[in-house]
Amino acid sequence: MGGDIRVTLISPGVTESELADSVSDEQSRQFMKEYCQIAIPASATARSIMYAIKQSVEVDANEIIVRPTASPN
Repeated sequence: MGGDIRVTLISPGVTESELADSVSDEQSRQFMKEYCQIAIPASATARSIMYAIKQSVEVDANEIIVRPTASPN
């Protein structure tokens, strides 16, 4: 038994969303809007998930970090 379950940690960076619009503090909302200018589309994270899923049974993609190329971090 064993080997039937694979686990992958997907760590997405700043991703396009409506989060900045829902922040009630004006200063924080403005910071988020500026920060999100380098955001990647959610489809980029979806493609990384599909990459992990499509690996053969011999491959275990343990961790995938998805960051915008413009990110300073």
